[in-house]
Amino acid sequence: MTLREGPGVIMASNVEAIKAELAQMRVADRAPGLAQLAVTLAQVMDADEGANAKANVGRELRAVMADLRKLAPVAAERDRVDELAQKRQDGRMIRARRA
Repeated sequence: MTLREGPGVIMASNVEAIKAELAQMRVADRAPGLAQLAVTLAQVMDADEGANAKANVGRELRAVMADLRKLAPVAAERDRVDELAQKRQDGRMIRARRA
């Protein structure tokens, strides 16, 4: 990821940030058109356009990304209790094989 430096801030290009988020969400297969639209809008944000144009594109990009987040598969979150239950189950299976 290429970084750009601003006044006191280091940030990636919008295109790179959107592509990274799309990869993390794994939604490009589910909605390839929306994913491509997000990348295209990010390209416009990175271009040297006027402030009004960027504000409009930014709103659209935010809306498209919100729609894509709704399509993203829900990640299974495991907590410590789940891990302990899995260890107990694994131990029972090992003991059952030995018997």
